Amino acid sequence: MHLQQRINLLVELGSYLLSGDEDWLMAKQKASRENGWFIPEFIDLAVQNIAGDNLQKEKLTDWVTHYQLPEKNPSPKNIGLIMAGNIPLVGFHDFLTLFISGHRQTIKPSSKDETLIRRLVAQLTALDPSVGDYVCFAERLNGCDAYIATGSNNSARYFEYYFSKYPHIIRRNRTSVAVLDGRETADELDKLADDVLLYFGLGCRNVTKIYTPEGYDFVPLLQAFSKYAPLADFSRYKNNYDYQLTLLILNKKYYMSTETILLTENPSVFSPISVLNLEYYKPGSDIAGSLLSNKDIQCIIGREQNFALNPVERSFGTFASLVPFGRAQQPTLTDYADGVDTLQFLHTL
Repeated sequence: MHLQQRINLLVELGSYLLSGDEDWLMAKQKASRENGWFIPEFIDLAVQNIAGDNLQKEKLTDWVTHYQLPEKNPSPKNIGLIMAGNIPLVGFHDFLTLFISGHRQTIKPSSKDETLIRRLVAQLTALDPSVGDYVCFAERLNGCDAYIATGSNNSARYFEYYFSKYPHIIRRNRTSVAVLDGRETADELDKLADDVLLYFGLGCRNVTKIYTPEGYDFVPLLQAFSKYAPLADFSRYKNNYDYQLTLLILNKKYYMSTETILLTENPSVFSPISVLNLEYYKPGSDIAGSLLSNKDIQCIIGREQNFALNPVERSFGTFASLVPFGRAQQPTLTDYADGVDTLQFLHTL
């Protein structure tokens, strides 16, 4: 299969994602039934972002041109791919990168997010049966030439052990933070609420901690979070909120609340579901710069003026990247997880 064929197929898949195809609608409904965190609104949002940011012909062409991919992969390898399942289609970018590279892939999907990726692969195979030569699913990934695996810190240790003899990319737990300076507009705070609470805050690009200057006025921020009041209607989320609220009260810790999310001072960048950690900094401190090398941070969200960024995030090294408000859950083709260039890795195998 030639590169242009693969691009054309992906563009067709993008159109399919936004269609009202009955099989696709049934797959989304099934995914929502199988995983209570995958509500229809969040599945549709993930699908729209993938179709708009990842499966446009011009964007795909520009992406592969940068790597000078050949029209036909002269030495395709079989890559074992272990997917995560914390938010809908979170493993799609790895699938896409492998497919565009011309390598074969053997996928072990997460049990929490299996239905959607299988339906999309089935659709690609229906469009071109030769896709079946490039993509398959398996419970055990034996005999692969290289591996890409995403999981928890605990599972990553096992991946490192089992795949140490092969070229590999192993991803661990990560999270994202936001740096506020007190000059944020209502629109920017509205976008920050999305960065925090989309997908119930379960993604590694979701903000779980904010840094604010001493004396920060939290009222506008709390008002911005009120748009997510309906999350309290979902029992899974509400149970987490009630549990965390109880812990804060029992431990006599100060907190702020919108009855949807709890803000509390905590040094950790990781926070439980429904909790947003908080830390103060002295005005003038380069707090964003000090966070760039933190291996636990995926993204640092803040005002574009402060970071001197284009609307698209800019990566720094292999750790955190700086992202404007509202773009945390809209990764583009070049927004590689953990700052590791997956397509370059595959291109040089």
